[in-house]
Amino acid sequence: MPTEYFEQRERALLGQRYEQLYAAPQQTAERGVTVSALRTTPEQFAQRADFPLEPSPFCKAAFVVHQPDFKPGRHPYHHAGVFYSQEPSASSAAPLLGVQPGMRVLDLCAAPGGKSSQLAAALQGRGVLVSNEYVAARAEILKSNLERMGVSNAVVLNEPPARIAEALPEFFDRVLVDAPCSGEGMFRKEPVALQQHCEALVKQCAELGAQILDCAAAALAPGGQLVYSTCTFAPEEDEGQVAAFLQRHPEFALADVLGNVDYTFGSAGEENRTGGLPLDVSKVRRIWPCQGGEGHFMARLVKSGTPRTLPPEGEYTPEEQLWLAAAQAGKKGKGKAKPAKAADARSTRRADSRACRDAVQGTSRRTRDTGAGEATPAQSLAAWQEFARQYFPALAQRPAVVHGGGVLLPVAFPQTGLHVLRAGVFVGSVQKGRFVPEHHLFTAFGSLCTNCEQLTLADCRCTEYLSGREVEARTAADGWCCVTVDGWPLGGGKVSGGRVKNHYPKALRLL
Repeated sequence: MPTEYFEQRERALLGQRYEQLYAAPQQTAERGVTVSALRTTPEQFAQRADFPLEPSPFCKAAFVVHQPDFKPGRHPYHHAGVFYSQEPSASSAAPLLGVQPGMRVLDLCAAPGGKSSQLAAALQGRGVLVSNEYVAARAEILKSNLERMGVSNAVVLNEPPARIAEALPEFFDRVLVDAPCSGEGMFRKEPVALQQHCEALVKQCAELGAQILDCAAAALAPGGQLVYSTCTFAPEEDEGQVAAFLQRHPEFALADVLGNVDYTFGSAGEENRTGGLPLDVSKVRRIWPCQGGEGHFMARLVKSGTPRTLPPEGEYTPEEQLWLAAAQAGKKGKGKAKPAKAADARSTRRADSRACRDAVQGTSRRTRDTGAGEATPAQSLAAWQEFARQYFPALAQRPAVVHGGGVLLPVAFPQTGLHVLRAGVFVGSVQKGRFVPEHHLFTAFGSLCTNCEQLTLADCRCTEYLSGREVEARTAADGWCCVTVDGWPLGGGKVSGGRVKNHYPKALRLL
């Protein structure tokens, strides 16, 4: 039974409906998986999955999993970024934003990354996804999850929301605020949420949520849309929070939360939870335990103004071209930068040829810019381009920059001075004179690799590879390869003598 405060409050608000709405269909917390559109469709996933699935009522890309012994983190499809393990009602919020490819999207409270992975799937590799987490340890988990899901256009930040609002005012077309909350919808899933719950926590979370919403409002562009969600039932954090926000921000209007999707779920909001402030509760949405989820609340808010026109597919705006040029030029600090001047064609060819020979053949020389055995930025870029032409030709001409000793395929994003954990895809680095690819290269672009070792779910080599062991090479030629399961990328390996030397990261391996 929940805390005395919680039950007294809810019985007073719901009356005779209390027992009905909080009567969950099963004893244990629901579990589910959300399929990534970066990998496949829900229909194709359902055909291939080797565990029982039930379509989720909350999201078209999600499924409910009732199998008691299901361990999603050990499944090869999880390692391949095909699905994210997610409580079913938690998958409901992200689709409500109506994200389109090419948009600038902010997930302000993103860890551990489930909703961010849904937003990334909607972007389809175009535009930019900024995923932020204030707690450093959780931000690292967020970064790791987005890499596993094969997201190529994410910027992962570790910042308080106020810093982002200050650095990027009216920048984003869409903002998701899945606010830190009192967690009343997590009582069954996480017993610690029940132990820590009290009235003071609810008030503290409501105050924090209001501050975060104000930051989100400042970061949202005119005509943009903001979805606010929680996994709690507390009026101060739900209907009351939204009603108070609208009082503070007359430039915003409440929109039908289901306006961007063609399905429905849950129930409308509750009139007696607004704190006495006006709110059209028919436009917000609640998920009660009796409806198959652990609990969620959602509202959609639209900022006045004209939405930004999105660039055509395959094109950058002039502003985005400047940001990419600044990244390639290695400029630091805030503000816009001018594109780097083009070098003389003959000297460029000489430098590229010399750098490629030095880096690829392993004869790099010691210079004032490098220590013994290290590569200069020019050598690193040349080595990457040589590697890409052989294994990832579709990436060979993409903008690349050397950062922290590795080669990065950056995203079009302004230099702001914010604490960035990742901005794009680290594709690899020169080690002992040779280019060595990173795991993220294979998860993000494995489908483009020209050399693949193709495994299947039933193949025992799949578990062997995920456990860090060498496996027999049957389809890949000598050299670097992408190891796949049913066509989806798991990671990298290097083939020699009929064996695939394992390069799956140790921290991700099955024990």
